[in-house]
Amino acid sequence: MGLPAARSAAITNGGELEPGEALSFGSFCLIGAERVLLRDDKPVAIGGRALDVLIALTGRPGEVVSGRELIDLVWPGVFVEEANLRVHIAALRKVLGDGKDGVRYIVNVPGRGYTFVAPVRRSGAGGTAPIAAPAGPARAPNFPTPSQLLVGRSETVATLSSLLLSRRLVSVVGPGGIGKTTVAVAVANALRQEFGDDAICFVDLGSLTNPADVPSAVASALGCFVQGPDHEPYIRAFLADKRILVVLDNCEHVIETAAPLCARLLHAAPSVHLLATSREALRVEGEYVHLLLPLDSPPDETPSAVQALASPAVQLFMERAASSGHHARLSDAEAPIVAKICRRLDGIALAIELVASRVGTHGIQGTADLLDSGGGLFLQGWRSALPRHQTLQAMLDWSFRLLSADEQRILCRLSVFVGQFTLAAAHAVAGDADGKTQTVTSAIASLVDKSLIWIPSAGGPAYYRLQDTTRAYAAAKLAESGEAEATARRHACYFTAFLKATAIEGSAFDGRNAATYTPHMANVRKALAWSFSSSGDRSIGVELAAHAARLFLEVSLFGECQQWCWRALSALQQADRGTRRELDLQETLAMSSMCTWGDSKEIRAAIERGLELSGNLRDGRRQLYLLGDLNVFLTRLGDFSGALAAAKRGAAIAEDSGGAAEKVLAEWMLGASHHFAGDQAAAQRHCEFGFELASDVAPVQFNLFFETRARCALARSLWLRGFPDRACNAARQTINEAAKYNHHFSYCVALTYSAPVFLWSGDFKEAAEPIERAIAQAIKYSLVPFRALGHALKGELMVANGEVSSGVGILRAALEVMQAEQFVVVILATSRALAEGLALSGRPQEALATIDEAVARAEQVGGILWLPDLLRARGEILLAQPRPDLPAAECALLRSIDCARKQSALSWQLRAAIPLARMWKEHDRGRDARSMLEDIHQRFTEGFETQDLIAARRLLDELNSA
Repeated sequence: MGLPAARSAAITNGGELEPGEALSFGSFCLIGAERVLLRDDKPVAIGGRALDVLIALTGRPGEVVSGRELIDLVWPGVFVEEANLRVHIAALRKVLGDGKDGVRYIVNVPGRGYTFVAPVRRSGAGGTAPIAAPAGPARAPNFPTPSQLLVGRSETVATLSSLLLSRRLVSVVGPGGIGKTTVAVAVANALRQEFGDDAICFVDLGSLTNPADVPSAVASALGCFVQGPDHEPYIRAFLADKRILVVLDNCEHVIETAAPLCARLLHAAPSVHLLATSREALRVEGEYVHLLLPLDSPPDETPSAVQALASPAVQLFMERAASSGHHARLSDAEAPIVAKICRRLDGIALAIELVASRVGTHGIQGTADLLDSGGGLFLQGWRSALPRHQTLQAMLDWSFRLLSADEQRILCRLSVFVGQFTLAAAHAVAGDADGKTQTVTSAIASLVDKSLIWIPSAGGPAYYRLQDTTRAYAAAKLAESGEAEATARRHACYFTAFLKATAIEGSAFDGRNAATYTPHMANVRKALAWSFSSSGDRSIGVELAAHAARLFLEVSLFGECQQWCWRALSALQQADRGTRRELDLQETLAMSSMCTWGDSKEIRAAIERGLELSGNLRDGRRQLYLLGDLNVFLTRLGDFSGALAAAKRGAAIAEDSGGAAEKVLAEWMLGASHHFAGDQAAAQRHCEFGFELASDVAPVQFNLFFETRARCALARSLWLRGFPDRACNAARQTINEAAKYNHHFSYCVALTYSAPVFLWSGDFKEAAEPIERAIAQAIKYSLVPFRALGHALKGELMVANGEVSSGVGILRAALEVMQAEQFVVVILATSRALAEGLALSGRPQEALATIDEAVARAEQVGGILWLPDLLRARGEILLAQPRPDLPAAECALLRSIDCARKQSALSWQLRAAIPLARMWKEHDRGRDARSMLEDIHQRFTEGFETQDLIAARRLLDELNSA
């Protein structure tokens, strides 16, 4: 019988399908005017109501059409139960073959309606054009892919999303397998527009075995730069001013560490929102606990198929059954069986998925029979006194018995992995001695299908992961089999070989390779822990640590690098002492200790031992880099002559046996060393020659820190030599170059050591921005000494801008931190700024005592770089005393000019000459003042708009007119 014209028009218009047009999707073509559905150009038998539904949905692909709207279109003016609509939806799915071979057409959106998800093209008189089809949203970079089987949780996700914005700490609590992680991922995905992709961080605590590692895992996931064994202060500083959503997944086994950490982060970072998943509440102040309830199952003992499919538990069961190869629709006869299975599984999502995954093999009744034969697998017991883990254990025990012998064996062996692993790793660890890989590959594919292994992300290299509960279960089975130690050994050997084969070359460690190695961090840690355990093999551990230490440096985990270097060095066999293996460990220990500002004696000992080994082994390249570490170490301590000696040793080695990159490094070391040692002409010459040589070498061969350090030295020596314009341009370039890389340490060096060039030039406005950025960078990545240096520069800027009292307070605090951190290299400059601030604040005696102490210290330790400016400041402070000591002031200023001349620091000569000329002018020595000042001023060829040159020109005009 034909469809009444009025209803046909309503359906066509409701689906936005015009007469004469056709819609194509998959192998189907829908001709609206003729109400014909074709498949491969052949008519398809379909009921009228099902066709009406198809027309309505295909006309609005990608949109969610509510059940009520579909009923109004298909049955206009007639009251119809939604159950009838579901019957026709099911019939339509059967006609289309929905779900067969992974092809989907119609998806039920719980609580909202239905959507047509296949791409649709419209054809007709106007040609052929696509209709916008749904596209999966982009996913946050470090975030798991949202589950496509989010059944029965839409309302929960919406509620939690709202709660999380208002409560800040929300815990999703429930038994294992109920879907806590799935819901947490969906909530975070729903809040992507609220926070932004870059402000959502997922921390999988399930990969940890030691509660003490929680802060380290959080820091790694956040990308937080850590410089010591105590991660939490760095995390708090990193998050202090951020609006970010942090998801802490699987807290239950590390709850004694995770709970107080959440409480402290909640207090320390007012804009941070925390979403935790756990089998028990964190029980901390400010927590809102959301109990994740089981999926609803049909209440009726004998529901029809339509009634059963109205429950989320049955929907999930049938979706997973379809994925396992069961494509038949649910019949009224089988609906009670499925409903009973779902009730017996208490609506636990993972349990339902595990059971349903066998339907493709055994059918619905056969799966129910398997479940019935399990005895202790009756899972309703979790509501009583049975522990939740035992309930999940029963479910997994049953699932395990359904696996083939190969699948069982491989699943157990894969439990040794923590977090993600690759197929190559699985072959090496879970395979048999015959080396055949097909068995492992097939087993993993099957285990993925059975939801016992999941794939964390859709893009990039393929990684696999066991869920935490599955891994724990399989690990217990592995222990029972007696293979645990052998598997752990293979696991450690694999990662030793992996790191050896993909070794990070050179000594750059600037984060360029971090993304390559980050997914393996958890497994490297576990392999190291096993190797150094009582049942492990320390010989494997020593080799693994030697390779892993370079990885820890690459991802800026300096504390862990130190820890494993010490463990490996203490476990070295006598045969390994004096070998390249010990050299590797000593070198990385020295580098990590440098970055964590550790104990000076330990750092010096590691460097010296490394130098001894590299010399004995005739490894000139390693010797050069270790001399670079020694050079930086001595500079930091204020031993500038010792640092220069180390640089000269390095230059000799580079000349004798180094390549082009080594010669560049040697020149950079010499340039920075001469700058701090007080020879600015040599500093400029070596830095410029180094960059000239570097133009012919690939940038990846250079250590970014040493390059940045040389750029800073060049900019500063240019200013001191009397080239302020070139110096400011070089300072800007230094900052811009360092900003290109994700190496926070080098960027902070660029900011803090380049900003003084702007301050010295009197461009306080340009100096302000890098100073503020340096402070923010140092706080964000917990670089305590650089934070102090940034504040010192800010204090000096405030004094220069007239905020003298506040500036003095900041300078005092910064100086205290520098002294505590042994950051001697900048103490003298900070002391000079403090003394000048004290003089301006009306405390001349305190100012004089401060500058006298700084001058004495500079003369004692050989701080030639700072001596001209310290003497100049002393002269000006003496002149500002209530009763000026003119001879002492004149002596200090003359000494300043002489010291500056000896280190080719023309700008500091001018800076001291200005107050000296002014003093001579006021005491009838105008001719001497003009001659002296003019002689210095005329040697400048640029920078005439900078502060000191403007002041000198004005004073010369006064002297000439006198």
